[in-house]
Amino acid sequence: MQIYVFDGSLEGLLCAVFEWFERKPGQIQLVTKNDFQPDAFTAHLDILPEAGKADRVWKGLQSRLPKGWMRRFYCTYLSESPEAYTALFEFTCYIFSAEPGAENNYGNPHVLAVSKTAIKVEREKHRMEAFIRFQHTADGIFYCGIDPDFNVLPLIMSHFKNRYADQQWIIYDINRKYGLYYNLEKVEEIKMDFNEPNMLRPSSGSLSDKEELYTVLWKDYFKSANIVARKNTKLHVQHVPKRYWKYLTEKQQ
Repeated sequence: MQIYVFDGSLEGLLCAVFEWFERKPGQIQLVTKNDFQPDAFTAHLDILPEAGKADRVWKGLQSRLPKGWMRRFYCTYLSESPEAYTALFEFTCYIFSAEPGAENNYGNPHVLAVSKTAIKVEREKHRMEAFIRFQHTADGIFYCGIDPDFNVLPLIMSHFKNRYADQQWIIYDINRKYGLYYNLEKVEEIKMDFNEPNMLRPSSGSLSDKEELYTVLWKDYFKSANIVARKNTKLHVQHVPKRYWKYLTEKQQ
């Protein structure tokens, strides 16, 4: 067995597929550079990302898969898990080797793995869209720090650009150390150095004078809308898992 080592990028993953079809080495193991541990008894091939090769594979997939499956492919990649990378590699090789419509064969383990992983990523996307709460900073920008399970920023960009088109905002993934900044015209990817001890919720000194009032008003609204007699904690946690409470203003003490 040969090991294919790639840089973890989508371009690198697609190039790994290209190299496999060119070389036909048989069964291979796909690993990222960060996870690769050299083995004196196992040959490995460093996959260099090349736009031309990646484009050929991507266009080939587009010609064989409907848009829904192309999105599943991308969502699975955004899960960032080694198992997902392997599933995508095997899935792509299978699609190119099988008859048209092979993506509907859920008896294939790689088709099933891609589908299941994409569902998890889409679920995280929807939860981020539902549970993100911005805070108004002293410089007039609305800020929210997040730490999602998957890299969902590329998926939620359009939602927030359309919903909050009249205000500047930043959504920052504190684990992946990059974020999205909307300047009233376009969304840009940014990286920032923070002095804040808690990047999820900045200190009061970084917030505008009105932010405390906004927080009080929102909590009062939440309390007035709540019907104590109909409280169902089990159902509430099912729809709003506790790991998302850190984003919710109404859950803060």
